[in-house]
Amino acid sequence: MSSVPPVRKELVVAATAEHAFQVFTDGIDRWWPRRHHIGSSPLKREVLEPGVGGRWYGLSEDGTECLIGKVLAWEPPRRLVLAWQITSEWKYDPAFLTEVEVTFTAEGPKTTRVVLEHRDLHRYGIAEPAYRKSIDSPTGGWGFILQCYADMAAG
Repeated sequence: MSSVPPVRKELVVAATAEHAFQVFTDGIDRWWPRRHHIGSSPLKREVLEPGVGGRWYGLSEDGTECLIGKVLAWEPPRRLVLAWQITSEWKYDPAFLTEVEVTFTAEGPKTTRVVLEHRDLHRYGIAEPAYRKSIDSPTGGWGFILQCYADMAAG
């Protein structure tokens, strides 16, 4: 077990758990920040294919697909685990793997707590502190990304 803690973000969205899960997964293209991509041309569309084994990728304006990872667990409407296969050089590597788990817990009829945990950061080795700083940044990391999601889920 790694002693490197995960990056963890949590927020409450004004939506049912079913709607929150659907917006996060099927609706990812509507809220994913366009500046968050690793393609050589601008991001045209973000795609998360449903079900275990589904691909997670960005489609660039030049037509290329930029893989990010794949679906490891698909348990609507309560849990999703994604493989994050982006190295510290911000490149996709099918042999590299960290995990992003997202849980959706109903707190009321139209209120859901969403918790995102990006774990296995020890796999970044000596690059872990700098990578953590990037993905934990409130203005550009998971906090920012989740706020974009929350705004769409509530709308």
